[in-house]
Amino acid sequence: MVGELEFEKPVIELKKKIAELKEFTASAEVDLTDEIEKLEARLQKLEKDIYDNMKPWDRVQIARHPARPTTHDYLSIIFSDFIECHGDRFFGDDEAIVAGVAKFQGLPITIIGHQRGKDTKENIRRNFGMPHPEGYRKALRLMKQAEKFNRPIICFIDTKGAYPGKAAEERGQSEAIARNLFEMASLTVPIVCIVIGEGGSGGALALGVGDHIHMLENSTYSVISPEGAAAILWKDASLAKQAAETMKITAPDLKELGVIDEIIPEVRGGAHKDVNTQAESIRNTIQQSLKQLLQLTENELLALRYEKYKNMGKYTFLHEYIGVNG
Repeated sequence: MVGELEFEKPVIELKKKIAELKEFTASAEVDLTDEIEKLEARLQKLEKDIYDNMKPWDRVQIARHPARPTTHDYLSIIFSDFIECHGDRFFGDDEAIVAGVAKFQGLPITIIGHQRGKDTKENIRRNFGMPHPEGYRKALRLMKQAEKFNRPIICFIDTKGAYPGKAAEERGQSEAIARNLFEMASLTVPIVCIVIGEGGSGGALALGVGDHIHMLENSTYSVISPEGAAAILWKDASLAKQAAETMKITAPDLKELGVIDEIIPEVRGGAHKDVNTQAESIRNTIQQSLKQLLQLTENELLALRYEKYKNMGKYTFLHEYIGVNG
């Protein structure tokens, strides 16, 4: 089965068994209703046991699921009147970044998001959701436009990371990411960021400096992939599962660490199981965030954003260290 995940196999096999019994009941003069009901009750318990106790590596697999909804999937459900904008006005257009203007419940907004493909052809066209520098410059162009016209910004984060190729580096990949971090910190309009899949490294962070940062329950957000971390730490990328356990890259971990503001619950089994229901949860979260942020003045917005990032993590000022240690 396409997209079948290892930890889901017991659920999939039981569903197949139920389907077979239903088909047999419909085609033969045998009543298996009792047996089917017992198996369905068992299925509900099994799904609860598996999906309510997922390990970090299980969530990584769901975040990477080929059928997982993308920015475009949510665009068509949550927003209206979307007009896509193209190009960075320097080099060209990058289809790994989708950006444009839309309406959210009648409110004009700017939407920017990573976009990967659903099949090989589209993934090649969109560079597997890994932006080039022109993608980040396009995003920044739309952010500055949003500031000019006082439109809130909604960012959807879903990338393995920025494209690390030679051409991207020659065109200023690192500078483009750094510029976005710098500029987003001082934008005078509300910024709501939502991690909907993989949030990888600076490629994700370049759209992630927001006033509110939310994550879908089965998304990941980290400085490096589990495979990359395993290759560095243990010289063995096959230990990715072990790395995922220790990296604190899941939504529950990041909520506890104070990196994100809210976890958006997913439908059981992952967002790909019911895109419309998942979109409704995201819509409600955006609505709540904008309701809070639109009440703030520009100075209040910038002050709270500064405090938000200042208070992330633990650090010691050099003069304090010198004072304590002589």
